Amino acid sequence: MSIELAVGPRGPYSLALSARLSSDATRTFRDGLLTAVLDVDGRPELARAWQSPDGTVTIRAASPAGAGRLRWILALDDDHSDFLRFVREDWMLGPTSRALRGLRPVRVATVAQALLRAFCGQLIEAKRARRLEQTIIRTICAPGGERLHVSPTTHDLGALAPSQLRALGLHAQRGASLVRLCRTVELERLHTVPTDVVAARLERERGIGPWSVGLVCLEGLGRYDYGLVGDLGLVKLLRTLRGRRVEGWETTELLEPYGEWRGIASVYLLAGFSRGLLPASEARAA
Repeated sequence: MSIELAVGPRGPYSLALSARLSSDATRTFRDGLLTAVLDVDGRPELARAWQSPDGTVTIRAASPAGAGRLRWILALDDDHSDFLRFVREDWMLGPTSRALRGLRPVRVATVAQALLRAFCGQLIEAKRARRLEQTIIRTICAPGGERLHVSPTTHDLGALAPSQLRALGLHAQRGASLVRLCRTVELERLHTVPTDVVAARLERERGIGPWSVGLVCLEGLGRYDYGLVGDLGLVKLLRTLRGRRVEGWETTELLEPYGEWRGIASVYLLAGFSRGLLPASEARAA
């Protein structure tokens, strides 16, 4: 038995743009169809979503809770129209915001998965990081059909020994920090905590910097106000703009003008740079 939920997204929204690179161990996006496995009341549940030409996103799930969870993951109710108006005339993001106006960051089902993604992604190439995350999730999390698994919880990661994560490929120090944090903080409770408090708490842990905090806030908590400071893509962008070597911390200056929209601005800067929509792209081509 399943239910279907037809959702008219608030503000401009494109599932194709938003979910294009979202496939991981817990979900796939192929031919316009997103398929995800969610943990609903302790059991795996398969849910799907697709978008009609009129913009409506249909979610099919086995329960209302599963449908609601996927609705949150896809950010269907988080209208970013104010951000688009804010950057409409921006010399850097104006063209990107007009060309990709339906783009919103897709979230992961648990804060724990966002934290795992952050630790996997530190200082290694993106494809390797994604493979490492998939390996860990497929090893420790329950399967739910179509070769997909549920997202890890705080308890799942806290129950591991750092040596187990090291055996799966995660650097020993990062694995120890991940396990220690999951044993001392119930990560899902961070949904009720202001962003600045979240950042201060996470950055007290060894091995967590601004980029990791930004990823947790953006993909784990669904917030747009904390940027991806130090992201390697933003470092390349800033290096192109300044014509010299730059350090990760300098990307703070790139994001600062966007204020409360620093998180979603990070996504648009990366997307625009990769598609040649930023002024800096011309310099890179030259």
